[in-house]
Amino acid sequence: MGMIVTTHCGTRGGMRRGIVGLAAMPLVAAALAGTPVARLAAQGMPPSGGGTPPRVLTPDERTNIAVYEAVNRSVVNITTRSTAQGGLFFLDVPSEGAGSGVVLDTRGHVLTNFHVVENAREIRVTLVDGRDHQATLVGHDPATDVAVLKIDAPPEALVPVVFGSSADLLVGQRVFAIGNPFGLERTLTTGIISSLNRSLPTRSGRTIKSIIQTDAAINPGNSGGPLVDSSSRLIGMNTAIASRTGQHSGVGFAIPVGTLARVVPQLIEHGKVVRPDAGIARVYQTDRGLLVAALAPDGPAERAGLRGFKVIRERRRQGPFVAEFERVDRQGADLIVAVDGAAVQTADDFLAAIETHKMGESVLITVEREGRRLEIPVTLEAER
Repeated sequence: MGMIVTTHCGTRGGMRRGIVGLAAMPLVAAALAGTPVARLAAQGMPPSGGGTPPRVLTPDERTNIAVYEAVNRSVVNITTRSTAQGGLFFLDVPSEGAGSGVVLDTRGHVLTNFHVVENAREIRVTLVDGRDHQATLVGHDPATDVAVLKIDAPPEALVPVVFGSSADLLVGQRVFAIGNPFGLERTLTTGIISSLNRSLPTRSGRTIKSIIQTDAAINPGNSGGPLVDSSSRLIGMNTAIASRTGQHSGVGFAIPVGTLARVVPQLIEHGKVVRPDAGIARVYQTDRGLLVAALAPDGPAERAGLRGFKVIRERRRQGPFVAEFERVDRQGADLIVAVDGAAVQTADDFLAAIETHKMGESVLITVEREGRRLEIPVTLEAER
């Protein structure tokens, strides 16, 4: 029986092993007597080089590690190639982009932001095993900046994320973001929910409601990645930052999972979101409400009796000729002031109220007409 002693030799990290027999142990002990090494040994603690003490993790560290281990395999890296016009002689110039995403199911559906893949002519998704796959765009919804991709990968290589809830979130609650900032794959950052119910405008002109604000570090490349709670459940999708430099400044925004849960199934099934529609084609915003300018012909609002601008055709004689003119009478148009009893001031307020319902449901639209206030029930139909 003997003790293995390892010594370094040479400049290339080579190792030379030797055996020191038990007979030599007293000599070694005598040489070390009274030294710090001996005192550590007497206390039962291994000296430096003699072993590694057991790692002691704090509860926070254990939570961080558990969340990362649970969610990391569901996160993907997304790279895109697109063509932008410009450059020399106005030729098309190829450009590349990058973002993040999460695996939705074992059929190969992947969730990300629409702005990550917008105008891309090639999309590739890299899984946790390092293999990348060609992706196709299944559906997208610019109004919520959500897109669903599909890849052809074996089911055993796909680890779906677990959906949580965004209905009971609290300011101060701990959150975790995993993504690929600056191309650094599977980076974990932590923070808290800084605020709730923020609004975020999209390039489509719509506004996403109930946005989650977080101070977890989110940078370019994090878009489309998951925001999860301490139970490793998806509560949002990281989508934007507030920054003057384009880099993290302590304010990030995530689309709540409640919105994703409504949008994603429709994108997978239809390729788009089929929204309920009241049949009001155009409104003008005023200080008192929304003035109805035009109604969809034979739409729900028109059938319910709402009134828009009225086009009046008149014939006038001009010398030997008779000409036809049109004028718009705004006096009889309805002014929308509320939906289901909740005041609306903007077109976005109105659309948000309508979209909380399903096709076939009835909403109560409150209007002011000729000095009177009326409540008109309107049965919603699919958006045309």
